[in-house]
Amino acid sequence: MNAYSIFQQTDRLRVSDGEIVPILTGCEPDRRLLVIVCPQLGDFDSLEYAWWLQRDRQQLEAENLVVRMVGIGDRSSGQKFCDFTGFPAAWLFVDRDAKLHSQLDLYPGLALKLPGFSAAQNAWVNLILMCAGIGSPGTLREVFRGYKGDRSAPQLIQAGEIVKATPLPPIEGSFFNVAGGSGFQRPFELATLRLRNMVEVIGNWGTYVPDPTYLTQRGGSYLFDPQGGLAYAHRDRGILGFAANMSQPLSFLAHPSHHKIAIGCENTPN
Repeated sequence: MNAYSIFQQTDRLRVSDGEIVPILTGCEPDRRLLVIVCPQLGDFDSLEYAWWLQRDRQQLEAENLVVRMVGIGDRSSGQKFCDFTGFPAAWLFVDRDAKLHSQLDLYPGLALKLPGFSAAQNAWVNLILMCAGIGSPGTLREVFRGYKGDRSAPQLIQAGEIVKATPLPPIEGSFFNVAGGSGFQRPFELATLRLRNMVEVIGNWGTYVPDPTYLTQRGGSYLFDPQGGLAYAHRDRGILGFAANMSQPLSFLAHPSHHKIAIGCENTPN
C-alpha cells in the first residue's frame, strides 16, 4: 500500500476539537499536500519543524499548500504543542501508540533492550545513546551546527525579537550580530532556540510525553501533488534529522524535483 492510500484510510484524534476523523479531512484535491508524521510532540524535531512551518506559514498558504501533522501524544500534548509553537490545532492529529509510524515503516530508533528494564526505561537509555550519535547518524554534526552558525542558513532571530531561554537571561536578536553580523544563521542562534524548546518540554514533560515508550521513534515527511502523486519523501534516520537539508528544511517545497524521493532511507512506501 502506498503512503497516500495509508493517509486516506487513517483516522486520528484532531487536536482542535477532540474528534476522531480522517487526517485528510478538508484537504482539497486541487492543492498540494504536505503530511508530516513527527516523533513525540515534545521531541526536538517536532518543535523545530513546527517553528519553520510557522515562520513561512503565509508563504506556504500563498503557494496553495495544505499541511497536516500527526505526532505521538494525546490531545493535551497537542494543545500544549500548539500553544507553544502557534501551529494550527486544526492541522494537528495525535497518535498515542505510533501506529501510523509503524504502518509507514518509519525508523523506530535505537532498540537496545537491557535485562530487567521496562520498555520506558529502555527507551530512555536508547534516547540518551541516540543523542550521543549512536544509532542516530548526523545528530552530533547538527548539534554542533547550532553552536557554530551556518552561512548557508537564513537568520533565525530578528533584531528586535526577544528570546527567553532559561537559565539564560532574555536575549534580544541584535545580540547575535556581535557574533558575526546578520542575514545568516549566527553562532549560538539555533542553539538558543533549541534551548528554549528544551526548557519548555522539561517544564511540561508529563503533558508533552504521556508515554515515554516511543521516545526514540523518528518521523517522516511526504509531499503530494494535487493528483495524490508522491513528489517528495523524507524518512528521518536520527534526532535532528527531520529534513534532508537542515540549513533550509523547507527547500524541498519549492523544488521537490531537485530532491531524491525517499531520501535518508530505503523502501519508503510510495
